[in-house]
Amino acid sequence: MTALRTAAAWRPNATYPQPPEGWTGVSRLEGFIDAMIDMGQTGQIFGEHGIGKTATFFSHIAEAYPDAELVFVPAANLTPDDLLANAPVRDEETGRLVLRQLVMSQLKPGKPFVLLIDDSLQAGESIQSQLMQIACNWTLGGYDLRALGCIGVFLTDNESLAETAARRSDLAILDRMVTIRITARDTAWRFKLAAKYRGWDLGGVFSLWASLSPGLRELLSPRTLDHILANAQEGFPLSWGLPLVNGERLRLAEPRPDGSPGPHRTQEILDRIAQTLGVPNPARIADPVRSVVRAALRNRWTVLLQGPPGCGKTELVRQTVREGMGGREPLYFSLPVTNVEDLCAPIPTPDGSLDNLLAAAFTGTEPKAIVWDEYNRPKDKAAFAKLMEITQEWSLAGRPIEGLRAQIAVQNPPYHLGRKLLVARNNIAQATRFTASLIVQPGDIPANEWLIETYGPVAETVLEWWKHDIDDDGRAWITKRTIERLVKLHQRGLPLEMGTVYLGDGEYAPVSLTGLVERLNNRPVTGLREMARQVEAWETRLRRASDESSEGGDDSDVVHQVIANAELSQLKKHRKAVTRLVALLPPKLRSTYLVGASEEHQRFWIEVFAAMPR
Repeated sequence: MTALRTAAAWRPNATYPQPPEGWTGVSRLEGFIDAMIDMGQTGQIFGEHGIGKTATFFSHIAEAYPDAELVFVPAANLTPDDLLANAPVRDEETGRLVLRQLVMSQLKPGKPFVLLIDDSLQAGESIQSQLMQIACNWTLGGYDLRALGCIGVFLTDNESLAETAARRSDLAILDRMVTIRITARDTAWRFKLAAKYRGWDLGGVFSLWASLSPGLRELLSPRTLDHILANAQEGFPLSWGLPLVNGERLRLAEPRPDGSPGPHRTQEILDRIAQTLGVPNPARIADPVRSVVRAALRNRWTVLLQGPPGCGKTELVRQTVREGMGGREPLYFSLPVTNVEDLCAPIPTPDGSLDNLLAAAFTGTEPKAIVWDEYNRPKDKAAFAKLMEITQEWSLAGRPIEGLRAQIAVQNPPYHLGRKLLVARNNIAQATRFTASLIVQPGDIPANEWLIETYGPVAETVLEWWKHDIDDDGRAWITKRTIERLVKLHQRGLPLEMGTVYLGDGEYAPVSLTGLVERLNNRPVTGLREMARQVEAWETRLRRASDESSEGGDDSDVVHQVIANAELSQLKKHRKAVTRLVALLPPKLRSTYLVGASEEHQRFWIEVFAAMPR
């Protein structure tokens, strides 16, 4: 089959109003694909991660071979029985059960197809022989792939031993393939990004990328650059587009000759990208978790949220997904208890092929969003391998998941409070599959409002202790999950210490609970509730402080701190008192309430400022 050369009109964009000079309509990789199909040879392609190898196949086969289908097989996800298996089948003539060799149904599409075996070096040893039979002879078991309609076979991978555990060295195998090594120059990623972000002139971004050293360009791969642009388009911090590798944000640092990282240039490079695009690069945004989940649902993103245990990440994600999908629950999978069979399983079909039966949750055309909880604690490698196909290609066993709008992975960091957590490692190829990767702090999760709404004044008291009576280290040990336990223990009259984290050998989290016990036993405290009850007295104290200094005094600082730490529900509950007190605070303190605040908080403060006496 020969590629169709249609002279499609160039679709202008801000980067390329006219066809690029020297552009022939086909990249080096696309030309290689065409040549291998014409010659009937197996093509082996090596190149760095994130330069568009797989994406080129999906786009080029669809455009140049409209009558053919691309059969995509992610080799790293294969189990021994996925490609070929012996299964009992009833013989049509005799009616007896016989053992018959069945081939995966994807290899029998009923039309011409191109077979792409991605990450071929990452396949397990037990199935490497199957892949090599395909590559060398275009056969699998007793099946001739050409007879099934195969017009091309390709294997792709990155040769880096950091991402693969094997090298192909058998000369009998290597002699059967045509091999090409490519770089980012050999794919059409610039033109694809220019078309995707049609309204932006990316010429300056491309020039900046080209000016970087080879080591930095490898770190800032085209895929990662795409993610940075996607976050910039949403007004998010551009750093969210950089992957989290083993829990740490990727640093754009030039490698030294000994391999150690050189000067840290991440902020400089991201700021230059933002300046070139004419967009802000905020250090943070208000309500980041809900903002990124909503963006994921709008834009069909896969995102990763990493944060300490017990801060409420998963519940907030599930709640936000429900709100964004009209009350529909997300598909929820906890990786420590997820088996391969929870996702899919191969079964024989009446037509004599091996099909994968998908879990019921993945079928149907209704809108779907998936939450992968404890993402870096998979039960086994086989389940995680299947999961990788879903997060990378939005398909399972080669079948696209219909209606899938977003995927949100949630995980813990490798270390927290000086202790190692039992989480798995990843490599940069796996890490760069997420459009946005966030490091979530407890303050980013609005769990306090939920605690107050659920448990009332007792939760307010515990939260005031948490905010005012203990230091930052103590607050890190007392998670929102722990606060909920403390509330419940108090309600049952049980010792509070049992609710803190137990470290072994009779030792609990190193946080003194004396202040909390005193608060719960009605020790006199100063909170927003108490200030509202004595608002006239506090107004007098604030006027006295204002008379002594235009910058206020100790009483001004106390009122400011209480108001700044209050939850929105508390502020609304005591709106009248807050309005009266804030009017007597120094302007420089009042102005801080709008900085970095969520839209709901900003709306509240604008209304309060408007109601203040002139």
